[in-house]
Amino acid sequence: MLTSVTIQRRQSQIREALAGLVGKSDLTEDEQRSMDSMDLEYRSNESKYRAALIVEDTERKEAGAELEGRSDKEFADLIGKFELRQVALHLDEGAKIDGATAEVIEELRSQGGYRGIPIPYAALEIRAGETIASGTPDPVSTAPIIDRIFADSVASKMGASFVNIAQGTNEYPITNSAVTGGWASSETGAVAGPTAYSTANRSLAPDNTYGIQMKITRKALKQSGDALEQAVRRDMNGCLAVGMDKAVFQGSGSSGEPTGVMKSGSPSPYGITSTAIGAAASWAAFRAAVTRFMVANAATGPGSINLLLRPELYDDMDDDVFTGTAISQWDKLVSNVGNVVLSSNALAAPSGSPLASKALLTTTVGGVAPIFVGTWGAIDLIRDIYSDAASGGLRLTALATMDVTVSRAEQLQILTGIQ
Repeated sequence: MLTSVTIQRRQSQIREALAGLVGKSDLTEDEQRSMDSMDLEYRSNESKYRAALIVEDTERKEAGAELEGRSDKEFADLIGKFELRQVALHLDEGAKIDGATAEVIEELRSQGGYRGIPIPYAALEIRAGETIASGTPDPVSTAPIIDRIFADSVASKMGASFVNIAQGTNEYPITNSAVTGGWASSETGAVAGPTAYSTANRSLAPDNTYGIQMKITRKALKQSGDALEQAVRRDMNGCLAVGMDKAVFQGSGSSGEPTGVMKSGSPSPYGITSTAIGAAASWAAFRAAVTRFMVANAATGPGSINLLLRPELYDDMDDDVFTGTAISQWDKLVSNVGNVVLSSNALAAPSGSPLASKALLTTTVGGVAPIFVGTWGAIDLIRDIYSDAASGGLRLTALATMDVTVSRAEQLQILTGIQ
């Protein structure tokens, strides 16, 4: 019990006892001494009460500061102990889910509706050794966990920011106005007038759902050890990352897909500058795009730029050697550009005659990512009880809601017709 509460109770008892003595017309010597003693104690307790309140207020502030960050930390600890095999066995044979796994599922259900069993994105992290380990991620917020899960994805390597949204739509106001400055032409002359501050809103909406189907045999279910745990994590994580990467860059904006950054069409749906090269891949072509970034003050140099290419371009550029040297066009490119990413999934295959491909350049400005990828809530894992009933297998469908948008169009550039 708090000291201040104890003192308050004692003060109440003293007041009650004094009230009985004050009402008497004749007091005995013992009663008079008792009244004097209680009066002295009451005044002394007042000082103690004020001191107790000061101490307890400090303790409350310290405890409050700890509690502010405790919920996220404790939930991250629980996710580190989340066991996917418990979910699989529950869906297959009704096994009871308990421990940290049950607590995480209950917490997710309280924040949104799910037809099946909700699985946090952080639970898909590939783990080494035991499922329950001390070396689990310990983030302050959700987004860093998402970044680590998709650390090997092309979107992450190209500077995309992953945002986990509980519900609703997120909007990001991006400044698109410029400040005007100027010198006074004379001693009494006026400087340049003010420029209106304006922003463009970039929104992420839960309109696109990606589905993953998994088939687990009866034999695999009976071998319910760490191998099953890792297999489910690995396959679901890999499939989700592949589908997400393809949608982020090539999404059609129709048939349930979000609108990808490099969606075909002129002009780009995001207002991104697209330049037709119409020539063989060379460092000179990419250097011109890098220069445009720097002229627009979007990048300070080639080292701050990410470049996404098809693997076929690497093959051609590495075979093109500068005359009289052992340096290829590819060597020149990678020695200048900060981060070169090769992917056959994020970019469409070369087409046309001669075969030509596309490339994407991105950069981060002032800590603002060029691309935002939104994920909503958790993965909804639903059981299909009919498809594999004859063999005793388990068919699972995982549903993930995602969307993509860009920040400033000046932070991205598209090159087309790279032969």
